[in-house]
Amino acid sequence: MTATGTPAAATSATGRPRRFGRGSLLAVVMVAVLGTELVIGWPALTEAFAQLRAPQWGWVGGALAAEIVSMGTYARMQRALLRGAGTKVSVRRHVAMAYAAHSLSVTLPGGPVFSTSFNFRQMRRYGVSPAEASWCIALSGVLSTGALILVGSVGGLLARNTGSWRTLVGYAVAAVAVTAAVRLLASHPLWLDRPVRALLGGVNRVRRRPPEHGADRLFGFVTQLQAIRVHPVHFLVAALLACANWLFDALCLWMCCIAVGADRITPVHLLIAYCAGMAAASVPVVPGGLGIVDAALVLGLVAGGLTSANAVAAVVLYRLISFGFIIGAGWLVWLLLRHRAKRARP
Repeated sequence: MTATGTPAAATSATGRPRRFGRGSLLAVVMVAVLGTELVIGWPALTEAFAQLRAPQWGWVGGALAAEIVSMGTYARMQRALLRGAGTKVSVRRHVAMAYAAHSLSVTLPGGPVFSTSFNFRQMRRYGVSPAEASWCIALSGVLSTGALILVGSVGGLLARNTGSWRTLVGYAVAAVAVTAAVRLLASHPLWLDRPVRALLGGVNRVRRRPPEHGADRLFGFVTQLQAIRVHPVHFLVAALLACANWLFDALCLWMCCIAVGADRITPVHLLIAYCAGMAAASVPVVPGGLGIVDAALVLGLVAGGLTSANAVAAVVLYRLISFGFIIGAGWLVWLLLRHRAKRARP
């Protein structure tokens, strides 16, 4: 307290009362909401932690194995894309990149930017051309997102959701249209000459550079992209591996449910809950979607027939494996790769 009896935190250096900003008000509201949720959900939380003290360790081991396989399928998807483009990199190196890049992506602010940069640098170290590396990174992201949409749509169809077939058909049409457009532009790269030069000229004017600055490098990059030809078999293998990546991750969640005694949910309802949680993870509010993904998964599992305590216990165990274990392993791999890169420098 000050000498006048006014709280010190409420007055400024000029003696005028301070006003609480919008940030302070928002923080108070969030604390109130979280406190209310904690009080209401405390019985379910205590029961969930009791279930977590004695899980069925055989199913926990199976869940861990499924998550490791999920990471491996993503690495093999990128390897299939590069191999289809004519570049071979060992599976071990792709797996290491997948773990390290995933940890960078989900734990750092602006993680996807760091993850993309890391992937590009590692591929260049392994002898991949800049065009092939950029193409592989971009296409693997498109395939992964499309596979999640496909898995969710199929889950909705199996659950007899009449609106899901429209999503599935819409994605299929969009995928065919994008593929056809890319192949058409690759066959006629001169179509891009005038618009690209106009865009480059505008950028150079802002940067106060000559109009043709960087044109040779840019069109050399386009020429490299034009030379990339992926065999349909390799592309199909990559698409199947992208689907397998999500399905094995969902299998991990299902095994976590069984490990805590929550075996009443059907695979179809679990798949829908899982896709809802992964869709929530695309909202970049907090690293790893902590709180957002968990809430979406719990709500989805409860809607699928589990009790609140079972759903919370299963999600906590799943996140310990998919977030805690995988992220920890990824950071260790990143440190190892960084150490090797430093030793390799002259």
